[in-house]
Amino acid sequence: MAGIGSLLERSKIVIVAGSGGVGKTTIAAALGLAAADLAGKKVLVITVDPAKRLADALGLVDLTSKGSQVSASDLDNAVGHHVSGRLFVAMLDAKSSWDELINRHAPDVVIRQKILSNQIYRNISSRFVQSHDYIAMETLYELYRSNQYDLIVVDTPPSRHAIDFLDAPTKMAEFFSSKLLKWLTLPARNRLLMGVFKPFYQVADKILGAQFLSDVAEFFLLFESMYGGFVERAKSVAGILGNHATSFVVVSSPEFVPMKEAEYFVSALEARHLRLGQMVVNRTLPSYFRDPAAILLAHKVQDDYERIALEFLKKGASLSFVKDSEVSPARLDALAERVLLEVADSFLNFSRVAMEQADEIAKLPIDEDQITLVPHLNFDVSDLISLGKIAGHLAIGPESSTM
Repeated sequence: MAGIGSLLERSKIVIVAGSGGVGKTTIAAALGLAAADLAGKKVLVITVDPAKRLADALGLVDLTSKGSQVSASDLDNAVGHHVSGRLFVAMLDAKSSWDELINRHAPDVVIRQKILSNQIYRNISSRFVQSHDYIAMETLYELYRSNQYDLIVVDTPPSRHAIDFLDAPTKMAEFFSSKLLKWLTLPARNRLLMGVFKPFYQVADKILGAQFLSDVAEFFLLFESMYGGFVERAKSVAGILGNHATSFVVVSSPEFVPMKEAEYFVSALEARHLRLGQMVVNRTLPSYFRDPAAILLAHKVQDDYERIALEFLKKGASLSFVKDSEVSPARLDALAERVLLEVADSFLNFSRVAMEQADEIAKLPIDEDQITLVPHLNFDVSDLISLGKIAGHLAIGPESSTM
């Protein structure tokens, strides 16, 4: 098992990232299926992306934060043989995950209830993107520590948001140490200052809504009781990204814009000293479109399609489709010429695209053995059977592009 196979074998966490529309969620699900099959692992695939594409790719009605197991018989049917591993899938529920975090770390029942009922907390835990990114990392950390799974595959949001996902623990720790937080909570700490700040609070409340700043100050003052443990926790959460058992898989399609996004993410990983495990280039055209002999043959057909069509019809004169045809010989000649010319033109058009794709892939600033190509398929990946075919191409690695 080279490439993806060895990555799945050695990793405990695989974080899948890429720009939107490149098949990232499908690849994440296929990686989970491949790990259950090839490595015999108990695998959890968890999506951080709010869109529920993962459930569709796995043929499931719905996903929960607790995880749902894909049945053993469905896995066997997907790959055509017995799968020794197990596959679970889950979707992050940011609000309930934040509530669980507060329940674990609040110093007492009174503070816990005040935080959970605070309006600012409710908005942050259910709506703010940064809080979503952080709690995703927190959830990943808890799952990693629980040792419930041999491998956790994380499907992240599109790549520039995935950078936020990577930086969320550090940003959270920095915020709790910031001057802004100290300024917001200062009046609540000092009764004398409360009087000084009161006029400002009254004006701000008229602009931002009643009790807005008061709720902010109360929330962060309550949260400060968990400050020490929270910051240490954020550092621990960030630490799993650099863990030797964590690998990143960047997904792209072979067009200019997605490839630039992929390069951006690869450089972001390098800047953070995080390990790129593999680049998956999805929906690539087969290599025969770049075969010089095939291209030459297509040009020959273009240049001499009339003679080739005539020879084809002469050789096929004994065939039933010619004998039974009600089309006149002259009309049949013209149709054959048209078909051959269209086939040659179409092949050369695909050939040009395949060459452009190969050029984009060749520009990637990574080693060739870190690149896995998945061919463009002539069907939608909408169930476990089709997902199993993607998993098969991932297992084969670069050779799958030659089909």
